[in-house]
Amino acid sequence: MPVTDSDKQLPARTDQTSHAHPRTWPLWLVVILALILTLALAFWSWMQWQKQQSLQQSLSEVSAATDRLDRDYSQTDNQQSERLQALENRLSEMREKIATQQRQIDHNARELLEKGSRTRTDWLLAEAEYLLRLANQRLLIEKDFEGSLTLLKTADEVLAETDDIGVYPVRQQLAREIMALKSISGVDRTGLYLQLEAAIETVQKLTDAALSGQGKAPEPEAIAPLDESESGESKWQRAWQQIKETLSSMVAVRRLDEPVQPPMSAEQSAYARLNLQLMLEEAELALLERNQVLYDRALTKATDFLSRWYDTSENRVQALQSTLAELKDRTIDPELPDISKSLELLKGRIAGRMETTENGSGSDDSSDSGDGES
Repeated sequence: MPVTDSDKQLPARTDQTSHAHPRTWPLWLVVILALILTLALAFWSWMQWQKQQSLQQSLSEVSAATDRLDRDYSQTDNQQSERLQALENRLSEMREKIATQQRQIDHNARELLEKGSRTRTDWLLAEAEYLLRLANQRLLIEKDFEGSLTLLKTADEVLAETDDIGVYPVRQQLAREIMALKSISGVDRTGLYLQLEAAIETVQKLTDAALSGQGKAPEPEAIAPLDESESGESKWQRAWQQIKETLSSMVAVRRLDEPVQPPMSAEQSAYARLNLQLMLEEAELALLERNQVLYDRALTKATDFLSRWYDTSENRVQALQSTLAELKDRTIDPELPDISKSLELLKGRIAGRMETTENGSGSDDSSDSGDGES
């Protein structure tokens, strides 16, 4: 066949069977890796959503507990106001009683001044009676057993100067009452108050890190890029190991049978310190009022609150716990004995002497009148 010009312009034929098919396994590998990363991202998002739901529930529980604490402390304030009002009323009654007894003592003194026939023994007995009255008042109203002990000793010294043998039972009872007051152990209220003040200063210095449940979760490690020089099997193993490490760092196992203390904000931390400070101030008020029940209850609440809301491994928290335990074992209101028996015996002796004197003067008057008639 002759070669024409049109045949020369046609492209040369190529052999279709000489080229191999392109490899598609890298594309499938990329698709599988993308699918795995998508599943991991979805699982991580689901875990974050669960964590957010748990955090919201914890915050709602904290808010409910805060509201409950507000109600409790409002009730406590009302009770303290009522207790203070009752104490003021009682103090007013005691003042009225003291004023009445003071008027009675002044009346007795005026009577003694009007009666010039009294002997030195009568004056000493009246002085001893006055001292015993003061001792009883100081012990009952002020609970000052040391001052009462001094007054009893002074009264015993005054009775020792008399020449009346009838004061022996009074001095015998006085000796028993003096021994009873000496057996009372002293209470260092100033030292206890200063220790409570030091504890309050320590509470104010507690930081947010001392609160329990303040630890942070470990951050997941970054995935290292694959080394292209490694073989395909080693790449798969390294990728699978990195995926397992990432998932293990994102998943946290938590026991549901134990209470979990959620992390608190700065405002809630300050509120916790304020609550603990109010409990210690309540203990100070009970110390000044010599109220043993209120004192023990306030320190017990403070100890429980400190153990529940603060990390006991902190040095300041441990020191505060030790101080509260020592203060809780102290007795601020010891049991006081009855010292009114000696006063009653002395009153009886004075009344007997006055009756004897009146009878003696009456018999002298009758004898004088009989002599005049004769």
